[in-house]
Amino acid sequence: MFQPSMRRFVVIGAVAAASVTGTILPATAGASQRHPSAGMSSQSSSTKAKTIVDVAAANPEFSTLVTALKQAGLVSALAGKGPYTVFAPTNDAFAKLPADQLQALLADKAELTAVLTYHVLKGRVPSSSLKATQTVPTLEGGTMNISVADGKATITDGQGNVSNIAKTDVKAKNGVIHVIDTVLIPPTS
Repeated sequence: MFQPSMRRFVVIGAVAAASVTGTILPATAGASQRHPSAGMSSQSSSTKAKTIVDVAAANPEFSTLVTALKQAGLVSALAGKGPYTVFAPTNDAFAKLPADQLQALLADKAELTAVLTYHVLKGRVPSSSLKATQTVPTLEGGTMNISVADGKATITDGQGNVSNIAKTDVKAKNGVIHVIDTVLIPPTS
């Protein structure tokens, strides 16, 4: 899990596209059979008109995430044109972190920025594009592994922690949100 003493993180300004084997590709024939949560997608005309940040701020389950985005100064970045794919941890996901570690994370802007940008992919990646296994580059600069099996999708972060994707395809005008149940931590050097 997160260690307050980690100091290798650098505030991310801009990220160049990286070539990583096994990245998410557009959906192919049969992709709907691999959809991790058929029937769980969420879209409304009012949601499509809102940014990722607006959608998160409107849902009380993301109040810790929204607080963290404000603390890191990332609100305007994620309200920008995008598109982005955000793996959004719920309040319960943040509550899994020990209280002292969460407070240390919120107090360290560089580490908080690294952790939050690790939850973001460049581009709009709907759940129908997920393959059985893939490694994807994050905005933070690291990679995460996504696996889909038996109708469930999971993410393994840089520390080996596994998060379930609880809800997929929450649409926003500048991207898509997938709800996760564990905060993702980037790899350490």
